Amino acid sequence: MHSTMLDSGMVRRKKEKKKRPAWGIPKGIFLLATPEGWRTSVLTESGNLCGRLDVPITTDPQDARAAAAVMVTELARDFHDTDVEVSWDPPQEPWTWTAQVTLAAETEPPPPDAEG
Repeated sequence: MHSTMLDSGMVRRKKEKKKRPAWGIPKGIFLLATPEGWRTSVLTESGNLCGRLDVPITTDPQDARAAAAVMVTELARDFHDTDVEVSWDPPQEPWTWTAQVTLAAETEPPPPDAEG
């Protein structure tokens, strides 16, 4: 009887590099309250991603905006390795909100010789 990899221990898969998605970095958010629940449309460099926000229908609008901002922030970090900031615009219509999504400012420590 001959030994195989399965007999001698754990088989490891080849580590695959995370492939960037076809859609680009988020640029804006549209949030809409509907009778069925909160809906989002995320504007990216290459199109829109539309879907349902995973919060209850009864969620307060401020909390729904916060949840949408977290969703987009995590999306940018997980898929594009970048941090973004979400700035909500004043509402133009009842039960709809828009936000601008911008790249977060890089906060680098000052050089060591920058002291007074």
